[in-house]
Amino acid sequence: MRREEVLRDDGTWLGLSLDVRRPRRPGLCVFGAGQRLLVSQDSRPVLLAEVDEHLAGVDFWRTDDYRSCLPPLRADAGRALAGSPRRWAHRFAHHLAESPDSPLHEGRWLLTPESPLPRWRPDATSHAEYWSSMLVEGHPDGYIDWFVHSGSWEIFPLRPMPGPDDSRVKAYRKQVREGSLPPVLLWWVSGLDCHLILDGHARLAAAIAESVEPPVLRLDRITPRDDLAAGVHAAVDSYERELARFAALRAVHGPTVPDGAATAGPRLARSLHDLATKARPTWSWPLPGGEPEWRRIEREVTAGRAWPRL
Repeated sequence: MRREEVLRDDGTWLGLSLDVRRPRRPGLCVFGAGQRLLVSQDSRPVLLAEVDEHLAGVDFWRTDDYRSCLPPLRADAGRALAGSPRRWAHRFAHHLAESPDSPLHEGRWLLTPESPLPRWRPDATSHAEYWSSMLVEGHPDGYIDWFVHSGSWEIFPLRPMPGPDDSRVKAYRKQVREGSLPPVLLWWVSGLDCHLILDGHARLAAAIAESVEPPVLRLDRITPRDDLAAGVHAAVDSYERELARFAALRAVHGPTVPDGAATAGPRLARSLHDLATKARPTWSWPLPGGEPEWRRIEREVTAGRAWPRL
């Protein structure tokens, strides 16, 4: 895996891009069967999901079989890397690449502290209230509401959230007060339109208990290598054609016509930035056996219990 620093226009750090050459299908994998999804980890069903007929949300059934793809984070590591999402991104990237149970597959990815989540918090709402409201509730079953939370991309715990008095949460609450809490690792899954917590359930619970904004690193699939090269070529070609158009106008109307760089240049910069950083839809693989296999897995993990269909 090749890592590359991604910078903003002003030169500040935006994130870490990961160029992954293998595997073709990851250990933590999204399978599709019509309007039904299965998230499995090393062949263990982790999450069953079914988009409702009105496309307003997703019914889900969560198992207790998810295992974090990161090893436990020690308190001394938290203190050593405190306040440095850049260093945490490199650490997380290493663990994600080494783990057979991570969602990384062939292509390009971005680990970034940039997230749309904090933008939605009203000024009058405390961090505890806001981040609690962003959690998808329900275990083992529940509903991801696309109508109420359209575009706000909720946070989906892959296991039940621990309470404020849980021993791990208590330890992390101390790190919150020290300013050394490690980031929560989120993975945006487009088929669910929400963020799955890959690692940091107890850390997020600690931040909520202390009513602070949790540090977050978000994992997105971004433009693949081949598409990136083609996109850069198209953006540069468009830039050059725009400058040529302005040059032709200047030849007819004189130097009062601008050369076009003031408009074409920023447009090119935005296009190149989006190509390098914009999230792409999550890959899913056809579920072998299709919907009948999904139904079989459903009966197995739910022990035949009927779960809500809204």
